[in-house]
Amino acid sequence: MTSRPLRKLGFLTIGLFDPDDPRPGHESTLDIIKLGEDLGFDSAWLRHRHLQHGISSPIAMLAAASQRTSRIELGTAVIPLGWENPLRLAEDLATVDLLSGGRINPGVSVGPPMNWETVKEALYPDTAGAEDFSYRRVERLLGFVRGDKATDFSGAQGVVEVFSDRVEPHSPGLAGRMWYGGASLRSAQWAGEHGMNFLTSSVVKAEEAEDFAEIQLSHVRTFRKHHPDGDRARVSQGLVVIPTDSANAEQKAKYAAYVEKRTPRTREPQGPARMLFSPDLIGSSAEIADQLLAHAAFREIDEVAFALPFSFDHPDYVQILTDIAGRLGPALGWRPVS
Repeated sequence: MTSRPLRKLGFLTIGLFDPDDPRPGHESTLDIIKLGEDLGFDSAWLRHRHLQHGISSPIAMLAAASQRTSRIELGTAVIPLGWENPLRLAEDLATVDLLSGGRINPGVSVGPPMNWETVKEALYPDTAGAEDFSYRRVERLLGFVRGDKATDFSGAQGVVEVFSDRVEPHSPGLAGRMWYGGASLRSAQWAGEHGMNFLTSSVVKAEEAEDFAEIQLSHVRTFRKHHPDGDRARVSQGLVVIPTDSANAEQKAKYAAYVEKRTPRTREPQGPARMLFSPDLIGSSAEIADQLLAHAAFREIDEVAFALPFSFDHPDYVQILTDIAGRLGPALGWRPVS
């Protein structure tokens, strides 16, 4: 089967910062998003990190990015809904979507918050035992985003107060840009059945095989099989790619050491959940393109959000993004937005 030409090129960043001086790191992330737009990328995505030194409030960051850019789509990959109230999140998403001119692509996932036993008293001191971290939490969010009733009351109250029975503001196109980030067959099927878009990353559950590309391909096909749009349903792949075309010797050495340190975890499933990590792709853009074009899952998608390595410096991200947009993307059939 021939690979589909790459139609949408995006990138994903964690947005690291110095805890003793966090503003420069946040500003650097905004600069990287603006650079992405200038280079012609179709989308920029933020990871979500709580109680860490990475972006904890991607919606606030995307609000800022929406005012510094005019075209690039802005996404989250992903917001873990265990930390969120779906109604409040729907309000924030719609507000930022309207401010951006309809460019927000919210990606979400479910499950208990990371390190649940140590954070539950701070996060849900009175309701920890009653919180529902199932797909139902996504369904609530989708309903609010789509404009379903949130209350039985609407109309005037008193002299000046007017209330709506749905979440306000309402952004009409936002529901069609909701994504689910999944690593299992069950999640792929659920996302398809509920008409969402599907984010598949560099981590999957080794349920039916131990070959990463084979597993990811099964997720893509399962999602589309159960989606109303079938083969036209949107899937985005998020592998880690590190092109070295314009990297200097010091950068190349740093990149190689980073990949070498992470490679052992890709050789077999990790932990009780049997999570399987994709190898990072490093080399010239031509070499990486050859690997992607031979990747079973990549051959069936036409959107990507390549993940930037977590711990690199701003100049490194500039070099990597410049090579992705100028060399790797075109080698995969992509053309930058003019």
